[in-house]
Amino acid sequence: MLRQRCEAGLSRRGFTHGDRVVTERLDVELGVIEHLGFASYFLTVADIVEMIRGLGIRVAARGSGAGSLVNHLLDVSGVDPIAHGLLFERFLSPLRVQLPDIDLDVESARRLEIYQHIFDKYGAQRVACVAMTDTYRVRHAIRDVGSALGMESGEISRFAKVFPHIKARDIRSALENIPELREGGFGKSSSRMALVLDLVEELDGLPRHTAMHPCGIVLSNLSLLDRTPVEPSSAGFAMSQFDKDDVEELGLLKLDVLGVRMQSAMSYALDEIERVEDVRIELDNGAQVALTDEPTFELIRSTRTLGCFQIESPGQRELLGKFAPETFDDLIIDISLFRPGPVASDMITPFLQARQGWAPAVYLHPDLRPILEATCGVVVFHEQVLRIVSLFAGVSLARADEVRRALGNRDNYPQLRAWFYPAAFDRGYCLEVVEQVWDVLCAFGSFGFCKAHAAAFALPTFQSAWLKTHHPAAFLAGVLTHDPGMYPKRVILDDARQLGIEVLPLDVQVSDRVYRVEPVGDGFGIRLALSDVAGISEDEVDRIIQARPYLDLADFFLRTKVSRPVIERLISVGAFDSLHGISLGPISLGPPSPGSVASAQSASITRRDLLLQLADLDQATKTTRSRASTGQLSLVAAIDPASSLVPTGLPEMTPAESVRAELEVLGLDASRHVVDFYSSLLDRLNVVRSKDLLTTRSQSHVLVAGVKVSTQTPPVRSGRRVVFLTMDDSTGPVDVAFFDSTSAQTLHQVFSGWLLVIRGVTRRTGPKGISIRGLQAWDLTQLYEVYQSEGLGAVLDLLAPEPEVKRYDQRVKSGTMKP
Repeated sequence: MLRQRCEAGLSRRGFTHGDRVVTERLDVELGVIEHLGFASYFLTVADIVEMIRGLGIRVAARGSGAGSLVNHLLDVSGVDPIAHGLLFERFLSPLRVQLPDIDLDVESARRLEIYQHIFDKYGAQRVACVAMTDTYRVRHAIRDVGSALGMESGEISRFAKVFPHIKARDIRSALENIPELREGGFGKSSSRMALVLDLVEELDGLPRHTAMHPCGIVLSNLSLLDRTPVEPSSAGFAMSQFDKDDVEELGLLKLDVLGVRMQSAMSYALDEIERVEDVRIELDNGAQVALTDEPTFELIRSTRTLGCFQIESPGQRELLGKFAPETFDDLIIDISLFRPGPVASDMITPFLQARQGWAPAVYLHPDLRPILEATCGVVVFHEQVLRIVSLFAGVSLARADEVRRALGNRDNYPQLRAWFYPAAFDRGYCLEVVEQVWDVLCAFGSFGFCKAHAAAFALPTFQSAWLKTHHPAAFLAGVLTHDPGMYPKRVILDDARQLGIEVLPLDVQVSDRVYRVEPVGDGFGIRLALSDVAGISEDEVDRIIQARPYLDLADFFLRTKVSRPVIERLISVGAFDSLHGISLGPISLGPPSPGSVASAQSASITRRDLLLQLADLDQATKTTRSRASTGQLSLVAAIDPASSLVPTGLPEMTPAESVRAELEVLGLDASRHVVDFYSSLLDRLNVVRSKDLLTTRSQSHVLVAGVKVSTQTPPVRSGRRVVFLTMDDSTGPVDVAFFDSTSAQTLHQVFSGWLLVIRGVTRRTGPKGISIRGLQAWDLTQLYEVYQSEGLGAVLDLLAPEPEVKRYDQRVKSGTMKP
């Protein structure tokens, strides 16, 4: 049956029957699968994938399973392994008698729905979820120790949040070595704090609780319950008490069904495109979404990839600017390079130098050129190691994969070397070449990345970029609704503005619980979602949507029964503006001229008038509630909406007040960017905006400013601590790196501030690549207060370079330090 289904998939996947390469590859794979007795496993996975697609849910394979032609022909994987040089042996080998992993990425919003259908299809006697044990790390340990010692919840939360995600046993080391913790006074010496630290360290690695694994499901025959104890999970599904390693040792069939928010975001985008444009797009259909689409690669090379799968982080955007991918295979390489192993072993630098023509590609032997040409002579993929070992040692790819696995443990090196050298000599390679190749294999170790895994990631990466290129409003609406990335919604909304997409305000007449696309002129806008309002319940959202349309605020109040605090928030962010013809007027960020705004607004209804009417409506409700209970007067009869709403002459909210309300109620600045209010100062300081950074020369001293989006402290190759800061300045993201030589005062400002001004030095790294080394940081709001009260000169005095910055400049100019 497996062969029949695969052969049926040949024409569907565009292969020609009789193609020798395809036929031989299929015969090899089916032979191994049959030899290992795994045919039923592949058919079961294909059955589940077909069921998921039948439910209208997006699904894609991840991991080394993308290297299997069988998986491709069964529609489990969307990646063509032959076209992209993927190896079946990296996925499944006759030398390893264990079930391979075929992981499935599905829409996160519907993952539990899939679980339910799997239980229904195969029966509760044959299916169970896998358990996992959550162990203590520093944050959980602090929270539990603090609660046990009776500390205040606010104090516990503040203390826990300042720590990065580290092991509990490293808490004292973090307090001593991380400047912002040391300077912030956390962990000050006291008997109680010493006890807290002692207990936190003692909890390190201990089990905290058992939970349902986020993706593991076990499938078996009717003997499942005889082989594993089960218990109810929090989600209501039967859960094995064994973890993933236990069930694999028992030989049970484990399938990983991972909920991926990007899959939900893309599915949502496709639905919005169909709803608004009446066009149904199938992302997995190569005729509709070609992997050679040049506009998509133009977007990727531009580094405007916020929201896109796998390529939106600051480091990835910088790599894209240096690399400038042109093909789908380039995207596979990009995703593989941006991994801890390749970064730590510095594979990126020699690759980029050869890629950009700054240095020649180096091949240790002409026989290696076909294997390494795509990566400019640099070993990047596991599959390349397999081919090198197979070539030099004259062994099968399956045997070569066993060698690759052994290279991950340095204790195996002497034995492997004793085997590899004679085998390579027998193949005619000289000692010098063999030693060089051996050094490359040892350096590679476990640092490389599986090309099949990267190809499986590259597919949704490209699909998300395609959607952003051709349907940006729908795509970003999906990103905002399902929140799949690393950036807050306000950053995604600002990205929408940069793409010419209008951000439409909250409106009780039209806003949905989710972000919706609406036609606006010749383009599209994104309407804000009711669910983002602070404190609003799902039931209140439902009542608002169901009771439409409304005549006015009073009608809304009477029929929705939404709480007064929520209605106040809706008013403050303009959700009733269209209903009452309210307009804040032209945008003016400076102070209004005397009397102009007040006189113009005195004859019109304002948001403040609506707040007054709401107070009257609420009071009338309380007054008439007792009367209504005795039948004296109904609530509707007691309130005359027409007579209760009149202009009071109160001035309308200023733009600053409006944005402040949006930040408090929605968590985002929707009507305009908060940085715009400081433009007068930033312009006089010659602050460089994100959109203009590529026009600056390398080694330029610049001031940049913006809203802090994120800070990260990932491990880097040098071992030094580096803080990566991302800001948003209304024209795009600004990425800055602070090294361990940065002053503690500056780092404290970076971590504690929100609106920041940064002094830094630029470095051009590629056609679209630029990085900034941060030197100093200031609070923008404080600088603006000084500017208003004391003038520009006082601000310039505050921005004077620190002594450390001057010494840095001197070392760079003298050539004793690289920038």
